[in-house]
Amino acid sequence: MEDNNYKDTGKLFKVLSDPVRLQIVDLISCREMCACEILEYLLITQSTLSHHMKVLKECSLVSSRKDATWMYYSLNTDVINKLKNSFDKITSDTTECFCYTIKKECKTTEK
Repeated sequence: MEDNNYKDTGKLFKVLSDPVRLQIVDLISCREMCACEILEYLLITQSTLSHHMKVLKECSLVSSRKDATWMYYSLNTDVINKLKNSFDKITSDTTECFCYTIKKECKTTEK
C-alpha cells in the first residue's frame, strides 16, 4: 500500500473514531435517512448533527441530497468499500504487506 493510501485510510479512521459518527454510519448503513430521523435515535442537537454530517461528507463517507426542505443522508458505498479493502490489506499477511515491501527494498539495495 502506498504512503498516500495509508494517509487517506488514516484520515477516514480518524473521522470514524468519534462514537457519534460511528452511530450515524450504523444508522444509515441500512437505508437513506433524513436528518430528523437520525435525530430520533441520537441524544444530540440539530447543530451537533450538522457538524458530524459535515465532517462525514468532507471525507466522502456520506452522501447527501436535498428534497424540498429535508436533507437525506446515505453511505457512499464506493468509499466504504475502499476503506474495507484497505483495512483488509493492512490486517492480512499478503505480499502487499508493508513488511514485504521493506524486505524487497532491502534486497534490491544490497545488490
